Amino acid sequence: MTAISKKSIGECPHAGHRARLRNRFLNEGLDTFADHEVLEYVLFYAMPRGDTNETAHRLLSHFGSLAAVMEADSADLASINGIGPQATALLTLMPQLARRYLKDRVATGKPCLKTSEEAMTYAIPLVTGRADEVLYVVSLDAACRVVHATPLAKGTVAEVRLHPRQVVEVALRNRASSVLFIHNHPAGTARPSTDDLRLTETLVKALQPLSIKVLDHIVVAGDQAYSFARENVMPKN
Repeated sequence: MTAISKKSIGECPHAGHRARLRNRFLNEGLDTFADHEVLEYVLFYAMPRGDTNETAHRLLSHFGSLAAVMEADSADLASINGIGPQATALLTLMPQLARRYLKDRVATGKPCLKTSEEAMTYAIPLVTGRADEVLYVVSLDAACRVVHATPLAKGTVAEVRLHPRQVVEVALRNRASSVLFIHNHPAGTARPSTDDLRLTETLVKALQPLSIKVLDHIVVAGDQAYSFARENVMPKN
């Protein structure tokens, strides 16, 4: 009788390696994984057959780092040989899922943001993994508890555009006693630009007639945050 090989019945020739990597993850977590191994393992779920190791190395070589791969534009990911629609969707999902997870952890129980340190701790996960700039208006009640964090403006990696009227509308809709602003610098440091300072002053003036105080403006870059209030650069209001 002719022996039937595993290959002839369609079994993935990399199944043993995949099983070993999966067991290693379950036993040790990702801490011991190299960057290419993290990508290789993630791609298992979008590429049920084939060698994801080569694809992982190709991604790292093209984008330069694990974070850059995860934050890459979907069109750029799809241009890489071996990356199809499912892998593109999965990779772009990862930072958004991480951001949603971290935001949910922080938001549980309506956190109280009475200090700059509390505001910075809240701000970082809110914008984690975003490739473009976004500005949030965080409405607070009389006890400085978060009522709602509203994303108002998105821009390029260098700018965010919004009209003061939008901020006023959000603050009134959420019946805010006070607000704070949070925005990110995806490509740069957390130190505010001249435009950031000018925008903050404009927004403070827009809210003054409503007696809604702006407590702080937090700028986030990666895992670093800058507080206008802590650094004594908040406009008077």
